[in-house]
Amino acid sequence: MLYFARSTSRAEAITALLRLFGGDLSAAIFPRWDGSVADGIPPSPEAMGRRMSVLRWLLDRENRPRIIVTTPEAALRRVPPRSIWKSIHLEFRTGDSIEAKEVQKRLEAIGYWFDERVDEPGEAVLRGQVIEVFPAAAPRPCRIEIADGRIAAIRSYDPVTQRSVHDTEHLIVDPATETFDADSEASNEGETIFDYLDDAELIIEEGAGRRARDVLSAFEADGDAAAYLSWDEWNQRTQAAIDAAAEATTAADVPAFARDSNPLAAFKRFAEPLRDQGYRLVLAGPEGHALRLWKRRVERALEARLTSVEDWDAVRQASSDQLSFLAQPIEQGFIDHEEQIACVALRDLAGQAARQPGRELGTAQIADAQLRFGDVVVHLEYGLGVLEGLEPAGGEEEAEVLRLRYADDAVLLVPLKDIGLIWRYGGAESDVALDRLKGGNWIQRRDRTMQDIGETAIRMIAALEERAGRRAKPLQPDRLEFERFCASFPFNLTEDQAAAAEAIAQDLASGRPMDRLLCGDVGFGKTEIALRAIAAAVFSGRQAIIVAPTTVLARQHFDVFRKRFARHGIEVAMLSRLNTPAEAREVKAGLIDGSIRVVVATHAICGKDIGFEDLALVVIDEEQRFGTRHKKQIRSLAPDLHFLSMTATPIPRTLQAGLVGLTEISIIATPPRRRRPVRTATVSFSAETVGKALLAERERGGQSFVVCPRIEDLEPVAQRLRELVPDLSLTVLHGSMKPADVDRSMLAFAAGQSDILLATNIIESGIDVPAANTMIVYGPDRFGLAQLHQLRGRVGRGVQRATMLMVVEPDAELSSTAKRRLDTLEETASLGAGFEISSRDLDMRGAGELLGEEQAGHLQVIGVGLYRRLLERALAQVQGRDVEGEHRADVELGITFGIPASYIPQPEMRIELAAALDKVEDEAALRSVREEFTDRFGTLPPTLEAGYRLAEIRLRATMLGIRKLDGGPQAVAATLAPKEWARLKKQLAKNKDQEIACSEDRLILRWATDSDDDRFAAAESLLEIVMSQAG
Repeated sequence: MLYFARSTSRAEAITALLRLFGGDLSAAIFPRWDGSVADGIPPSPEAMGRRMSVLRWLLDRENRPRIIVTTPEAALRRVPPRSIWKSIHLEFRTGDSIEAKEVQKRLEAIGYWFDERVDEPGEAVLRGQVIEVFPAAAPRPCRIEIADGRIAAIRSYDPVTQRSVHDTEHLIVDPATETFDADSEASNEGETIFDYLDDAELIIEEGAGRRARDVLSAFEADGDAAAYLSWDEWNQRTQAAIDAAAEATTAADVPAFARDSNPLAAFKRFAEPLRDQGYRLVLAGPEGHALRLWKRRVERALEARLTSVEDWDAVRQASSDQLSFLAQPIEQGFIDHEEQIACVALRDLAGQAARQPGRELGTAQIADAQLRFGDVVVHLEYGLGVLEGLEPAGGEEEAEVLRLRYADDAVLLVPLKDIGLIWRYGGAESDVALDRLKGGNWIQRRDRTMQDIGETAIRMIAALEERAGRRAKPLQPDRLEFERFCASFPFNLTEDQAAAAEAIAQDLASGRPMDRLLCGDVGFGKTEIALRAIAAAVFSGRQAIIVAPTTVLARQHFDVFRKRFARHGIEVAMLSRLNTPAEAREVKAGLIDGSIRVVVATHAICGKDIGFEDLALVVIDEEQRFGTRHKKQIRSLAPDLHFLSMTATPIPRTLQAGLVGLTEISIIATPPRRRRPVRTATVSFSAETVGKALLAERERGGQSFVVCPRIEDLEPVAQRLRELVPDLSLTVLHGSMKPADVDRSMLAFAAGQSDILLATNIIESGIDVPAANTMIVYGPDRFGLAQLHQLRGRVGRGVQRATMLMVVEPDAELSSTAKRRLDTLEETASLGAGFEISSRDLDMRGAGELLGEEQAGHLQVIGVGLYRRLLERALAQVQGRDVEGEHRADVELGITFGIPASYIPQPEMRIELAAALDKVEDEAALRSVREEFTDRFGTLPPTLEAGYRLAEIRLRATMLGIRKLDGGPQAVAATLAPKEWARLKKQLAKNKDQEIACSEDRLILRWATDSDDDRFAAAESLLEIVMSQAG
């Protein structure tokens, strides 16, 4: 069977569902290309490899999948003919004879790129007698080890850790391309997937045929029609199935209840008529807290119990009045009219909250900063000191303490179990005054700051309540038109992108003004999410604006938006200093009469005579570059507007508002599959470094950026470049040029008309040239850290690995701050480093430069991490809600906790893992930490096992309201919070036990202990007593 879904997301959901049902329903998805030929972006080797893998599988008549799920985009593209498969894939078996150079030649012929390191599908490297290859359709790379001309072993391995994962005796390597050399047998005119499935039944969803017409129209416009079926060929192959789809009534979609202002009420309206008609109802979703929570809510809404079932067969066999509950990861609900089953997915009810537990958005990006030796830290009880390292505790080899140095070289030793009292402060030691351990005023400063933070929280909550009382007209776009728009995106959304898009859709439909911050590193796909938000407004009959900080970025957005909306008959205009007065008047008139639905603008949108027919949504790109005054002006353009702010390196004020819950926040922490880290290095200016890098980029068919800090630097650098690389063409660009000249230079470079773009940081925002993969920054010490990170984001957007060289003069003497800035950029070269960059930029530039005076004063006292935690608690107190860990139990059992150096040799890693163990706030997270320890380092040694058990006891004690749990040779005792103690005393009076004693607010269990295991047992018994009496 060949099943056509109308979109990629539906195809993936349907395939997952078919695999879930198991049995003989073997299913595979035949994906589309993830590139855009018209934009000069080729498909990734992974996308082509996945397609080729399915085609090879289809040739195996006995074992091929029974169901292929695809989309019109994927099936319309021609593929290599069936006749050439023997020559375009490789198979390896242990014991086979092999010649490494011949293998390299064959891999290169089928699209594999030989690089110095293998970390992406479609890459390979030859290292002596080892071939490393990442099969384009495989989840991980493999090593082929050669001995005496034969394959000795084949092992898959983790591309990050480089550790082996699994041994295998047989490896198939499918092509990483669908295009081959002209003299190759595979270069003949392609077939289509229909030819591979000439006997298959076709099923086509409603809307898929219309989608095929849209796709073919776009391909004809882009001049790429020869690579696809014609419209006549498509009709000939599919018309009968399309006619059948129009008549079919066996299945239907379940509404997205989460987009309703009252999801449960909408669900009840949907479910009750179906129950009356005898339909079996099932709630399904991934196992976890969210599923259990919504199970209870559904039971209350329907006033009935849900019966847990093990699998889909049990759903089919259920009686007509049974409500079922299935813990399986079904992504989208459906109605099967033939079987009379209505399946509601958790995602239909909960939206993005239905995501799997443990996959929180961007948790790695917003975690508290890692402690490093030499850092200034703040101890909650002793103030600012310097973390100097670890040292043995009291002569015990496996137990360690943190060594903190304070003023006058005083030393404080802190047990690892108290690491939760220490926070990274930020800033260099030379910039702060360390506290005194004796006679200092830290406690007074801390308490005064905490009081001020409490007052700040009251004002913030008042502002939040005022905003919550406002209303906005819900945006509910035409479904088919909106799906058509989304389907025109040439890539698959990452998981984080999909979650952000869904959260925004829910906000826009909620009836309340949206105020959401979208954080995602440079090149992580924020623009596509903005496009979808604006499409939701436009297809609801309203108007939308996207505001950019520079004309360069505005022009880039204008080109993208105009192209995407043109196919839907929507006019997009631009308003900036590039407009002539007549053009500006025309745009303003179009906004007022409604003929212009979308406008891309700079600060010019804040000018006079700006009006709108029906403005609904404003998107602010790179919001960190707009001042408070401009943001207020933009927010005043119309009443009850929806706002979406986008940034890669948010200013701390904005990030703080998102993290403490005053602004909704979505974080795109997952890079696109095609995106690779940019190699980053600081070098001296020389022909060997600069000239070689520029020539190497030209030789691989690419282009380069050279960026200077000032306009006056451009001409001297241009002269040096002409001497170094006289054969390379050069274009100059800076902000003082006439707008038309800026536009012309940008477009010429993007079109590949020059090898080098020499510019100021005007290119920092928005320019997208996939062929440009070398960035040279001259005088990097005169750029800010966030600026350098933004510049780095201009390269690495194509298929080639990118390089950024920060070039300094050979005799230049950099300040210590500049050195730290450049070192930081090299250290944070990984994808998704924007949040760490933002945090470290705050450290280096100082709070006063980036925050308001009041918040800056708080940060100067206690640092960013502790300030955020205290503000969270203050906000929770004002709102009358609990915060995890606010009253966490202090456990003192006299048991040694340590991480031996023999287990983890690196001391900073021992600190990092001790902190991870200390900061867990639920049992699932604790189990996850243990699994990570065991997987990475092996079985836990006794002192670390003790630390794990102590953390487990702390979690249970905290949950029971215990403030302190301590123990000695003869007893263990629990000190409880007043409320819990009052309740417990009443129960204890009824159930007297000679082994239990009460003293003031303490419960004491008499239990003689001779070992750590005895003391753990005593503590656990006391917790059991408290739990039983509390119940």
